Amino acid sequence: MGEQTGTQARLVARRQRVGGAVRAQKGKARKDGWTKAKERLFLETLAETCNASEAARAAGLCRASAYRRRQGDAGFARAWDEALDVGYAEIEALLMREVLFGSEVEELTLDGEGAVKGRKIKRTRNLTVALRLLTLHRDRMEKRRAGAGPGEAGRPDSPDAIARVKDVLGAIRRRRAVVEA
Repeated sequence: MGEQTGTQARLVARRQRVGGAVRAQKGKARKDGWTKAKERLFLETLAETCNASEAARAAGLCRASAYRRRQGDAGFARAWDEALDVGYAEIEALLMREVLFGSEVEELTLDGEGAVKGRKIKRTRNLTVALRLLTLHRDRMEKRRAGAGPGEAGRPDSPDAIARVKDVLGAIRRRRAVVEA
């Protein structure tokens, strides 16, 4: 009785939507779904590229699957945010290096026959796209720190949490005032 057959050992718990209800059932584990290795590769690629589509492609999964997983798994959502933090920290470091040192562009002047007549080295700074990305990231991080990030319950020091605590304390004071009166 305590023995499991090979088929039963490979069954995993799943949820299935039937009508409007969700019910539990056992089924075979998907072979093409998320594995620890695919998750690790997805998050590593996301940290390198800050691009969910590219990360999903590298892991052999679809982008929609990644976003569904992010919506349903708070731990994965946090890991996703941490991977983006790493990626954007790299962008920030590159921007700082660009601001401090610039980049060199060589301009060649050619004569009528196509031979090099002169060379000029210019230092350039074209930061428009990178600054836009950094601004978007900063705004996103401010929202996350305020407790509005996906997969997070909110910070205890967020304005929303403080307002809820004040509401509860006010209700307690009102009840005490009624009891004491």
